[in-house]
Amino acid sequence: MALWGGRFSQAADQRFKHFNDSLRFDYRLAEQDIIGSIAWSKALVTVDVLSYDEQKKLEKALNQLLDSVRQDPQQILQSNAEDIHSWVEQKLIEKIGDLGKKLHTGRSRNDQSTTDLKLWCKIEIAHLISAIDQLRKRLVLTAEHYQDVVMPGYTHLQRAQPVTFAHWCLAYYEMLTRDESRLQDTLKRLNVSPLGCGALAGTAYPMDRDQLANWLGFSKATNNSLDSVSDRDHVLELLNNASIGMVHLSRFAEDLIIFNSGEADFVELSDRVTSGSSLMPQKKNPDALELIRGKVGRVVGALTGAMITFKGLPLAYNKDLQEDKEHLFDALDTWHECLDIATLVLEDIKINYQNCQDAAKQGYSNATELADYLVAKGIPFRQAHHIVGEAVVGAMAKHKALEELTLEELKIFSDVIEDDVYPILSLESCLAKRSAKGGVSPIQVKSAIENAKQQLSL
Repeated sequence: MALWGGRFSQAADQRFKHFNDSLRFDYRLAEQDIIGSIAWSKALVTVDVLSYDEQKKLEKALNQLLDSVRQDPQQILQSNAEDIHSWVEQKLIEKIGDLGKKLHTGRSRNDQSTTDLKLWCKIEIAHLISAIDQLRKRLVLTAEHYQDVVMPGYTHLQRAQPVTFAHWCLAYYEMLTRDESRLQDTLKRLNVSPLGCGALAGTAYPMDRDQLANWLGFSKATNNSLDSVSDRDHVLELLNNASIGMVHLSRFAEDLIIFNSGEADFVELSDRVTSGSSLMPQKKNPDALELIRGKVGRVVGALTGAMITFKGLPLAYNKDLQEDKEHLFDALDTWHECLDIATLVLEDIKINYQNCQDAAKQGYSNATELADYLVAKGIPFRQAHHIVGEAVVGAMAKHKALEELTLEELKIFSDVIEDDVYPILSLESCLAKRSAKGGVSPIQVKSAIENAKQQLSL
């Protein structure tokens, strides 16, 4: 039975009913709908719609329904109800008869549905933050374990300057920290209750909406009923958060796919997160990482889809807003799963120390150190930059690294170069000199690891 049948003389066409009904996805809001209904029943007591005894009877029946839903959420999908609000009301009426018909007094599905979704979002944010923290912890522990692994750092996918694998891990730790802070910021803005705004103009019953908000765990009630029932900023913010978070995970995956390639061979992925080829017996494919990289498209697509859905809607509620949930559910589910899989990838990863070290010595990644050396000898940096460029060309012609050139060969490019240049060109020196905050020196990396461990209570 629909909640709106009195106005209509014909039943809805079954094709329209399937098109219109949302139970197949909003059943996920069952717990929130029941919890919101319990709070609403309490508010109805304060305005003399329900007696104290009636409210207690309603609350008992709703709690029984809540227990049943928690034990078997899939039972809801066996119903022919239009949406989760209809299902809860029908079940309530089945349990306690006409008293159940009183519950919706002064309330609309418009304020009810957005309240349910906000309550769900609050729980989901907590779950996402937990998943982010698990990956942050794994990155920090991996960084601590591999502090001494030197590898090339890249710009434009060309070897640039030496870094450490620990420093690479901590770069993604910083990205994830920002992801978490965005979720916290979103939570602050969505933590206001629209319940009591009715269909669009507010409820006709003089209840204390701030008290109602407090009963539901919100910080306060919203200020404007027109805005409240049609506001989906929290959906867009969460989809944006998920999109940025997935972009970070996609970059993480892409790096590791490259590091895992036969050409680089910096890391070896566990058998637990790889698969083979149906034709080529030797293959071990980084499918977990490729799927993380691939799934970013559906999340960013959900954000774009929601933006387009909401962009031209007049105030207040329109049925278009029903499209918010499928976008949001799928995007946040995907983000959460990818966070878990990224954590799993790092659990058993192995680093090929020697390959990383050898690669760090190639590509003239110590060229900047030679330029800085010349600056210390009094040569202006722009001139030093040019001199070192010529030295790199000369070394390449001889198939030598810069540090393999003899002093006589180096002096061809500048006569200020002396024997003291060789310690400067070592990998250890390249790293140690980057000792300012945020740099790649072992001291800074160790400090960053310790700070991260404190933040995470490791």
